[in-house]
Formats: sequence, C-alpha cells, structure tokens
Amino acid sequence: MIFKAVRDGKPYPDHGLSLREWARIPPRQVRLDQLVTTKRELALDRLLAEDSTFYGDLFPHVVEFDGALYLEDGLHRALRAALQQRTTMHVRVLIHEPASDDAEAPPVSA
Repeated sequence: MIFKAVRDGKPYPDHGLSLREWARIPPRQVRLDQLVTTKRELALDRLLAEDSTFYGDLFPHVVEFDGALYLEDGLHRALRAALQQRTTMHVRVLIHEPASDDAEAPPVSA
C-alpha cells in the first residue's frame, strides 16, 4: 500500500495559508504510508511531465489534523516518489488544531 488512505476532500476547516506562509514551514521527512490523500484523481500528464515540480513549492503540503497527516498538495510528487521505490519524502507539515468548543462556551459561575 502506498498511502494510508485515499479520500475525496479535506476533513479539516480551511487554514487560509498563502504560499509564502507555507514556505516558512521547514520541511520534514514523512513516510508515504502515513499520508491520507485529499484527492482521488490525478492527471497522468502532470505525473509524467519533466517540469511538474518547476512551478510552485518544491515540497508537498501536508496538514496534520485530528491525529492524521493529510496530503493537501503534492499528490503527483508523492506518487512519483512511490514509483521510484522511495518510502519517504520531505514535506511541509502544518499542524491544524480542531476548533475548541471550550473557547466559545460562556464561563461557568459558581
């Protein structure tokens, strides 16, 4: 198995990060089999293109949410890594905490 799971869509709320903000997150290595994809389909021509990593961030974007690592951007790069027999890759990981219900609850008076 290449990925932990394949989904269609993101289970987390929008984080609103720009490419510049993503670039501030240092890359780290993760195992491909720990990633959950957020896209079910890919374009074969993009996978096979020689310059497919020329535009955009060099590192795929992963969102850590509710204990799982979601591959938000970089499915083609991850699959290319798997086809090259690699089990890990460097990615930028954003830790996205679920909204706390406690923050919106009114204080309890004694």
